[in-house]
Order: sequence, then C-alpha cells, then structure tokens
Amino acid sequence: MSWSGRFWVELALICYLLGFGYSVYSLATNRFLTPRITFLAICAGFLFTTIFLVDRGHAIGRCPITNRFEVLVFMIWSMVLIYLVIGSTYRLSLMGAFTAPVASALLFLAVSLPPDDGAAIKIKVNPWLEAHTSFSMVACGAFALACIAGVMYLIQEQQLKTRNPSSIFFRLPPITALSVANSRLLWLGFALFTVGLTAGFLIGQRIDWMQAIWSIAVWCVYGGILFARVRHAVAAKWVATLSIVAFSLLLSTFWGIRFISDRPSF
Repeated sequence: MSWSGRFWVELALICYLLGFGYSVYSLATNRFLTPRITFLAICAGFLFTTIFLVDRGHAIGRCPITNRFEVLVFMIWSMVLIYLVIGSTYRLSLMGAFTAPVASALLFLAVSLPPDDGAAIKIKVNPWLEAHTSFSMVACGAFALACIAGVMYLIQEQQLKTRNPSSIFFRLPPITALSVANSRLLWLGFALFTVGLTAGFLIGQRIDWMQAIWSIAVWCVYGGILFARVRHAVAAKWVATLSIVAFSLLLSTFWGIRFISDRPSF
C-alpha cells in the first residue's frame, strides 16, 4: 500500500480528533456546543476516507477490504456515512460528539497496525463476493452507530434519575428518540448483514466454515436482540445495553475474520 494512501487516512484521523477535541472542550467548559464544527470535522474525515477507499479500490479492482487496515477504514466510513444520513433525521446533533471518538479510536488502531499490502493484483470481480463483503461491512457500521446510540441512551437515562442533571442532559436528544434510533439502527444493520450473509453462500467457491459460523453467530446475536425487543421481552434500556455488548463482542472477535484474498473461500 502506498504512503499516499495511508496519508488520506491520517488526515481523516486528524479531522476526527479535532471534532472530538472540540466536543470535549465545549462540554467540559459548559459552553454552547456548536454541532456544526464537529459536523464539518466529521464530514472532512469522511471525505478523506472516501478518497482512500476509491483510490485503493481502483488500484486492486475490488472492494478495498483485503486486510485489517482496510477493513477498519471501511467500517469507519460506513459508520460515518450512516451518521451523516440519519443524524438530521432523528435530530441527533450531539451524536457527532460520540461518533468522533469512536472513529478516532478505530482509525488510530488502523494506522498503528504494521504495514500490510493485502491484495496487490487485480482479479476478476465476483459480484456475489463484492455484495457479501460490502453489505457485511456497512452492516458493521450500522451496528457501531447503534452502539453509540445505546451509550447515549444510557447516559440520558442516568441523567433523568439525578435530581441535578448536568448540561449534557439538555443537549442530548429525548430518551424516546434515542430508543427509536437505537432500534432502527439495529434493524438496519441486521437487514444489511442478512443480505451480506446470504450473498456469501452464493459466491460459488469453497466455504470457509469457520468464518461462516462466526457470521451466523453474529447474525443470531443481533437477531435475538431484535426478537426480544419485538416481543417486549426486554426494556429499551436492555436493548441499548445489549447493542453495546454485541458490538464489543463483534470487535473482540474481529481479528479472527478471514479477509478477501486472491482466492477467497467465502
């Protein structure tokens, strides 16, 4: 991977850190939070990661998730894309303050990884493979944002229980809006992951059953959370908590995923 490619990712990291730093400063000093500044910083970071992914995808002729560095960048790109789409829809202006640190942490992890060229040659594109990888990774971005919405929900719930809520209480969206956003993001991620999982069995090549079992397990975990929510078996608080736990487990098993190679098996 060329130095110029990683340069775009490093620029994105700087943008996300700036957005995160501004949000922390505004909250710590009890000053009026201007979401536009954080939003612009996130937009700039999104632009730089888009440039990297387009350039890398053009170079290898496929979806640029051939190593852990690229997968982390693609996951962050997906998460921020969904944030940019749904943020204004649910009036979750402060979600940028929570999205920026997550993006910063994952990008910092990415740039800290040892260099890995991943795929170096172009191969014939398999549309089912591209659908499998891209839908699955965008789903992970939705799950990441659901995790963030879950954190915001728990913070707001804790603020509601206190007699003297802090300034963040008045800047967070209503707890009902956070519950709706959390549930809908889980549904979005689950639907995308279902499409990606189905496409994985249509690639037409030998199936890597270790990866298949891992993917099915992730699908079952999130499906179980949504099923419990639909049946009203758990309260919104527990859905928020489980969305955080599920994404944490997803990240903890992330290193066992087999990525696209010149001869993919799933």
